[in-house]
Parts: sequence; structure tokens; C-alpha cells
Amino acid sequence: MNDRAPMHAFDRGAKRLSKRILRYALKRVRMDPPLDHAVPAEELRRLAGHTVTAEGIGAERAMSVWEDVLAPACISIDHPRYFSYVPAAPTEAAGLFDVAASAANIFGGSWQEGAGAIFAENEALRWIAALAGMPTDAGGVFVSGGTAGNLSALVAARWKWRHDSPSMNSTRGVIIASRAAHSSINQAAQVMDVDVVWAEDDDRGRLSGDSVQATWQSMSEEQQRCTFCVVATGGTTNVGIVDDLEGVGSLAATHGLWFHVDAAYGGAALAAPSVRELFNGIERADSLIVDPHKWLFAPFDSCALLYRNPQIARAAHTQHAEYLDALRHDDDWNPSDYAHHLTRRARGLPLWFSLAVHGTAAYSESVERSLTVTREGADDIRSSSHLELVMEPELSVLMFRRHGWTTEQYYAWSDKVLTDGLAFVVPTSWRGETVLRLCLVNPATTRDDLRLVFDSLK
Repeated sequence: MNDRAPMHAFDRGAKRLSKRILRYALKRVRMDPPLDHAVPAEELRRLAGHTVTAEGIGAERAMSVWEDVLAPACISIDHPRYFSYVPAAPTEAAGLFDVAASAANIFGGSWQEGAGAIFAENEALRWIAALAGMPTDAGGVFVSGGTAGNLSALVAARWKWRHDSPSMNSTRGVIIASRAAHSSINQAAQVMDVDVVWAEDDDRGRLSGDSVQATWQSMSEEQQRCTFCVVATGGTTNVGIVDDLEGVGSLAATHGLWFHVDAAYGGAALAAPSVRELFNGIERADSLIVDPHKWLFAPFDSCALLYRNPQIARAAHTQHAEYLDALRHDDDWNPSDYAHHLTRRARGLPLWFSLAVHGTAAYSESVERSLTVTREGADDIRSSSHLELVMEPELSVLMFRRHGWTTEQYYAWSDKVLTDGLAFVVPTSWRGETVLRLCLVNPATTRDDLRLVFDSLK
């Protein structure tokens, strides 16, 4: 049967398609996720054929190509033994509501067009701000990811510096950051055409207030005049170490600098009482990011960007054009004013829905579960004869070495366990040495999952 219906007609063919897509979505969120792997482009071309044609291939064929060919060529990031990079483990509620939110086709850039969605997003943002101890009038917006969040926060920081010191408007700015900071900080500096002065971190990759002070004292008077921001990390991506937020924040205040905290990965641990004290000082932040698609069980893509004083961000980011004048008619909250974007989907809705369904206590319990399994894994590494911890875990990252292995052996093992469907673990490096790194954010991951990986390294 030909199911090539008119594009915007909800006829019988569209009804069949909706049922098939909903069945697929339900099956996907309920199933044990497969650990598939990438397939060469030429193989996908052979299996899928040409999918974008003048006549169209029809809904049934397109869905079959997706289910049978393309989806199995993607690694399921919510698999309990997906340990590379920073995984994601959306709740069923978050994943399914993402389908609903997409079907609703909500424009999330202005209160005029998306008030209900924005109200819900702001509820979720308020929870994160409260965890961090930010003031009640703090606020922000959900953006696509940590890179966009960091860039937007730094743009706001520079705007305030230049606004407070108009003589600096044509001066190239400077940021102080640790070498363990996420790569997006350096990328943002390149985009903004500003300089980064790198402060030294300690042997665990932790930036301290003393290091920032030493860096400041080493700078010329001109560099100091041009410095507008200090960046600290609330959970480094490679190692999972939280910087000395109290010390760095205090130094930033002393020198009148904007204090930005990149907690894209580790910020979820603000909800875990067992490690909350690691983040003391985060309440000093002028801006903060946390990625719900990392450890707060939301689907891609979502980064919570928060400002102590949102009006600064609004002044820095609001776009002006004749056709946008109606949006400035009142003081409603327009998310497009708080980051370097205009068009946006309401990407915070899945997190809000999951929080509303399960409650914040369940989130704390799930984050604590990942921390507990991480500590159990560290115990198993310490008791093994073939493995050794590179450092004690602070959050949910295990970094360890396999005695006697070369870089080539690490990569060969990584390829094999993925091909075998055992786990997805890629090597990383620490101080020039190739090692292994497991990042745990999935509450479904157990100690037995870790032991399967450890045993495969014997």
C-alpha cells in the first residue's frame, strides 16, 4: 500500500505511522538497551539505500530503515555498561515526555508564545539554583549543552566588565581558568577573541584559590586590568574532581571578577548529601551550568544555565529588531534573552516532567546510587592484582591502569569489548600516560557490571 500521503494530512497512513512511532518509543524506553556500535558509511549505504529521493520512500519503509539499519549503528548511551565520555540515562518519564514536547511543537524562546512551557522550565531551574544556594531571584535558561552554556555565561561576564568600565570597550579581555577546565572554555575564548591565562592545578587536577592568587600576582598590571572572569569546575570531565570553589570564589570577589562555575557533569552531585560539601563556595557563583542530560536523567540535549543576576545576562544577550518589538512590550521572561540564541525548543521540559513525576528525593537517591557503585568499584580495583587506581574517586569517575599494558593494548581491548557487546570504554590519558576511565551516571549500573569489565582485563 502506498503510504506517501500529503505532507500535512493526518489520514489513515499518518495514523498507522503514529502508532508505529509510539510503539517504537515505548519499546525503546522499556527495553534493556542494546550495546551496538558504529558501522562504516559504505555498509550503511548498502543496507539503507538512498533514503532521500524526489518521490519519497514512504513512512513504512523509512521507519524500517531506521529500526533495522540506522538505529543499530548507534551506541545506546543509556546502556548500564556505557562508561565512556559522560553517559546519559533518561528516566522513562523524561524520554516519553520528550516525545510529547516535540509533538507539541512549542517555541520556547518567548513568554508570549510558550508561557506554560517556560513556567515549567523555570521550576526545574529554581530547583537547581536552590541546590547551589543561589539567591531566590537567580534564573536563566536551558541551552543545548555545556559549550553553549559556558560561552553564553562568559559573554555576559564580559558585557558586565565593559559596562562597568566603558574605557575597556575596545580592549581584549582575559579569562583565568585551570588547565583541567573543559575544552569548551578555550573554545569560547577563541570565539569571543579573548585570552586565557592558565592557572596551575594540583596533582589531582584541582584548581585552588592559592593557585588563582599566584596566577594573578604573576600577571602584568595590564593583564589584570583586562581580566573579567575566573572559571572553576564542579567536577572535571576527565577525572571528576571538584575545584576549590570556596577559595576561587573568594579570590574572584576580592579582585572584582565574575565567578563562573562549569558543573556540567558534576553539578548533579549537589543533590547528593554524601558529597555536597565538596561544592561549598558554589553559592558565590555569578553564573553556573549543569547538564541534565548527563547525571540528571534527561534526554539530549539540555544544559541548565543560571545567573545570580539574570538582568546582566538579559542586557548582554537580548536581540533587537523591529519584528521583535512586541516581545519587549512587558517584562515577561523570554528565554531567548539569556543566552546566545533566539530560536529554541523548550529543552528543559523533560527534566521538569521527570522531577514532577518522581520528586526530587528520588533524584538524590539515584545520584547517591552512582556514587556508591563508584566506591565499590574502587574497592574492587584496590583488591585486584592486575589493576591500580590512578587516584581515589571523588565523584563518579574511576580512573585506573592495567599493569604492563601499552597504549596499543588498551585500544585493542576497548575495540574488542565493544564488538563483543560487553562494554563501551575508551582509553584516556593522565599526565601523559594512557589509562582507562569509567564514568558512572546510570542508576542501573551495578557492581557486577564493573566486575565484568575488570575481569575482562585480566
